[in-house]
Formats: sequence, structure tokens, C-alpha cells
Amino acid sequence: MNKITASRAAFAILALAGLLAAPIRADAQTKVWVAATGGNGNPCTLAQPCATLQHAHDVVAAGGEIGVFNPGDYGSVTIAKTVDITNDGSGVAGIVVGAGGFGITVGAGSGDVVGLRGLTIDGQGIASQGVHITQASAVHIQNCVVRNFEQAGSGYGIVLQPSGMIRTQLFVSDTIVYNNGSTAGTGGIYIGPNGTASANVVLHRVHLENNVIGLWVDGFNSTGDGSHVILRDSVASGNASDGIQARSLPGGSPAFVVVEKSSSVDNAGNGILANGPRATILIDDNTISRNGAGISAVNGGQILSYGNNQNNNNVGPEGTPTGTLSQM
Repeated sequence: MNKITASRAAFAILALAGLLAAPIRADAQTKVWVAATGGNGNPCTLAQPCATLQHAHDVVAAGGEIGVFNPGDYGSVTIAKTVDITNDGSGVAGIVVGAGGFGITVGAGSGDVVGLRGLTIDGQGIASQGVHITQASAVHIQNCVVRNFEQAGSGYGIVLQPSGMIRTQLFVSDTIVYNNGSTAGTGGIYIGPNGTASANVVLHRVHLENNVIGLWVDGFNSTGDGSHVILRDSVASGNASDGIQARSLPGGSPAFVVVEKSSSVDNAGNGILANGPRATILIDDNTISRNGAGISAVNGGQILSYGNNQNNNNVGPEGTPTGTLSQM
């Protein structure tokens, strides 16, 4: 064996010994648990769960999972890495938020993916936002309840507001967002990128009920590719303003929405509103009824119909689409 080979062999042995001797970091756990009877001095195992989602997040490894053992209030959490928070049938996994607070804040890395499942996020009528997303590659929200975020001027159930030159994806399914907002321009779900950021959003089987605005897609604050949103098999109902609104301005980014097989009913404002020159809404096989007005396109906005929607029995004007699209 020559000196170079011998040196490499010795280095490999030392490196292996070092790895074997190195302690396992507590925050390297890939699965941790929270429980109503847990404590944050515990190691967050199933046998010894911790008490809050924030402590569990700080302990779990990037790419890991936080499991909920039993019903309880697990506190607000700020997410800064890839992680899943999962409640599968243990009862109400609550996040009860105090005055002016956020339930879940997602400010992860540009390549991180976050999953939220089976959570009940309650603003008690005094908190600001249920889920606030500023940066991530993708956020998945499934089977959640987001309610009672009513702080004046900032009360929203879910907010996607990425900044910088990033594209963030949001997927929400089987979720109810209700009783959010208390002043004009607040409400259920707000999609509004900043700067040159953009957003791709899919909302599937989502109920937007008794908010101020149900769904608001906003291009006012960005100049990038804008927002592209699909709302499918969903309901916007009982909202104090518009059920579904897209808004833009000259020089702003597009606010593009596809509404498919959904209902916008019993809203005090418009069932569907496109406001501004880069606000475009495609409507396909929807029911629009008993709203203050049916559909409305103003200030250069467009509502394009596939010709198979039911728009009738509204309190004010039914409205007409600005154009039609052919079926394929």
C-alpha cells in the first residue's frame, strides 16, 4: 500500500469513527408528537409528547411530521421549513389565537413544502389572520376549519402574500373558511402577491361562508406573472360583500380565476366580480343566485362564460358575460 492510499484509508476510518461517536441531535427527529397532556420539556416522542406546535416544529427535522395525539389547543406556530402538521381523527386539534395574532405563519424557504391537515384555527373574533403565507414552494391545506378572524382592517381566514421573485403554490381542499373579516376589503381567502412574486392556487371543495369577501384575488400590489386561481366544486355563500372577486389595475399583474362547478349564492354584493383591466374570470357550469347582483365586470374586467351557467333570481341585475368560450 502506498502512502497516499494508506492516508486515505486512515482518514476514512477516522471519519467513520467520528460519525459513530457523534451524538444524535434532538431536532433530527423525523416524527414528533403533541398532546394536550404533553410538556415542552419532553422529547416529543409518542410516549413523551410535547405541548405546543411551535416547540414540536423547532424539534422536528426539516421534512418531518408533527402528529396530534388527542384533542387540545396547541397554540400558534411559525413555520420556517418543510414540515407536515397532521391530525387524523384524534378530535379537534385547535389553534386558538389571541388579539391581533396569526394562527399559522408560513415563512419557509423558496423550495420548502408545508402540509396542514385536520386543524381548527379560531380567531375568537379578535385575531388578525388564520393562515398567513409569505414564502414557500407549496402549501397544502386539507380538511381544516378557519374561522372568526375579525380584527378590523386585517381580518382574513387565509392569506397568500408572497414577496420577491418567487412563485408560491397553494392547494386547499375539503376546508371551510367562515366568519372572517369585519371591515371592507377583508374576508375569507385573500390571494395578493407583492412585487414580482406570483401565485398558483387550486381550491377544491372549499366553503367560503359568512365572511366579508369570500374569495379575493388581487393584482394591485405586484407587477409579475400575477395570480392564477382555480375554484372547483366549492361554495361562496352568505358573505357580506362579493362572493368571488378578482381585481387589477393598469400596469399591475393579472388576477386570473377559473370558477368551475361551484355556487355563489346569497352574497350581499356580487356573486362574481371582475374589476380592472387585467382581472379575468372564466365561469363554467356554476350556479349564481340570490346575490345583490349576479355577475359584474367593471373598469375593463372580463367575465368569460362557457355558456352553461345558471345565473338567475338575483336581487339586482343578473349581469351578462363580456364574452363566451366554446366547449371542446
